[in-house]
Amino acid sequence: MPQRQLVGARIRERRMIAGLRQSEVARRAGISASYLNLIEHNRRRIGGKLLLDIAQVLGVEPANLSEGAEAALITLLREARAADPMAGAEAEALEDFAGRFPGWARLLAGRHRRAVDLEHTVETLTDRLAHDPHLAAALHDMLSTVTAIRATAGILADTRELEPEWRDRFHRNINEDSARLANSSQALVSYLDAAGETDAALSSPQEELEAFLNAHGYHFDALENLPEGADGTDRIGAMLEEGQERLHSASAQAMARAYLERYLDDARRLPLRQFTKALLRTGPDPAALSQVLNTDLAAVMRRLATLPEGAGAGPVGMVSCDASGTLILRKPLPGFALPRFGAACPLWPLFQALSRPLSPIRQVVRQSAREGGVFLTYAVAQPCARRGDPLSDPLYEAHMMMLPLDGDAQDKGEPLELGVNCRICPRESCAGRREPSILTDGF
Repeated sequence: MPQRQLVGARIRERRMIAGLRQSEVARRAGISASYLNLIEHNRRRIGGKLLLDIAQVLGVEPANLSEGAEAALITLLREARAADPMAGAEAEALEDFAGRFPGWARLLAGRHRRAVDLEHTVETLTDRLAHDPHLAAALHDMLSTVTAIRATAGILADTRELEPEWRDRFHRNINEDSARLANSSQALVSYLDAAGETDAALSSPQEELEAFLNAHGYHFDALENLPEGADGTDRIGAMLEEGQERLHSASAQAMARAYLERYLDDARRLPLRQFTKALLRTGPDPAALSQVLNTDLAAVMRRLATLPEGAGAGPVGMVSCDASGTLILRKPLPGFALPRFGAACPLWPLFQALSRPLSPIRQVVRQSAREGGVFLTYAVAQPCARRGDPLSDPLYEAHMMMLPLDGDAQDKGEPLELGVNCRICPRESCAGRREPSILTDGF
C-alpha cells in the first residue's frame, strides 16, 4: 500500500487520541461523517485544503498526517527485511504494518538495530582476537610465563631436599617471572582499555604508519613542487622527526620513509598542477589519466588517492599489497570496509591483479557489509624491485583504487559480490572461503 494512502489511518489514530467523535471532526472540517469514515479506512485519498482543515481540527501539523512518525520505522523495517531475505517478509505490507501496529513496528525495528550493533561489536572483537599480532604475542608471553612459574613452583613443592643455592635460584626465578607476568598483564589490560580511543598507543608499525598518513590526509605539501635541484631528503627527514609522536617504532619510521620517498618520486613524475589540470579533462579515471600523462597506471592511482581536498577527484580509497598478499597500505573510503588485521577477501580485484601482472582490471563491486555500498575499482600489479641478480624475476606489488558509485551508475556493469574477510563475511556460498564465518546461522 503506498504510503500516502495511510493518511486515513493516521487521521483515525490522532482523532482517537484526541477523544473526538468521527461526526464531530467531520462537522468541523466541513465534510460528512460517511466521507470521513471512507478516508479513515484509506478508501479515499486526501490532500490539499481538506488535509489542512482536518489537521487544524486535530491540532497536529499536516506533515504528521501526510508523512507520519512511522517513516523512520519503515526504513528500519526495510533494513531488517533486507538483512534476512529468506524470512519471507512481505515488502508491500511494511507501510500498512507500521501504520496499523506502530508499537510492534517500533519493537521489531529496535530489535533489528540492537542486533546490528551487537553484530558490529562481535565482528570487531572476533577479528581482533583472531588476527591482532600484538594481542597474540601478549597472550603467548603470559601463558609461557605462567607455565614457567608453575613448573618452578612444582619443583619447590615436590622436592623436599634442595641445596640452598638451587632453592635460592628457584625463588629468584619465580620472583622474576611473576614480575614479568604482572608487567605483561598490566600492559595487556592497558592495551585493551585503550582500544577504542583515538589517541591510544598503537600496536603495530602498520597502524603507526596509518596514523601518521591520516594525520596529514595522505597528502604532503612539503614534497610538492620542490625547487629544481632539490632532492627532498632533508624535507623527508624533517617530516619523520616531526612525526615521531606517531611513529614510535623503528619499523614504522622505515615504512614511513619508504612511503614518503615513493610519494616524492610520484610528485616529481606527475606535478600537482599538471595532474589536476589533466584531471579536470578526464575526471578520476586512472586509465584515461595514464594515457593523457603517458605514465603507468599505479602511479596515477597513488596520485589520485593523495590529492588534497578540493582538487576535483572526490573521495578515493586505496589499498596496496605485496606479492604475498599482505596489505601494506590502506587509505579508507567511507562505506568500503577494510580489515584491521589478517587477510582480506580473496575475491578483491587487488589479488586478482597479482595473478595477471601488468594487466589492468576494472571491476564494479558490492561489499557484503551492512552498508552494502557499490564501488568502481581499478587494480593493477606492477614490478616494484628486483633481487640482486638483474636477470631474476621481479617482485610485484598490487594496487587497487576504489571510487563510490551512486544508484544511477548502472552502465558500469554488474557488481561483483565480495566481502571484507572470511571471518566476518555473511555470504554462505563462496568458492574463496577459508574459514567459517561468525555471521552464519546460530550467531
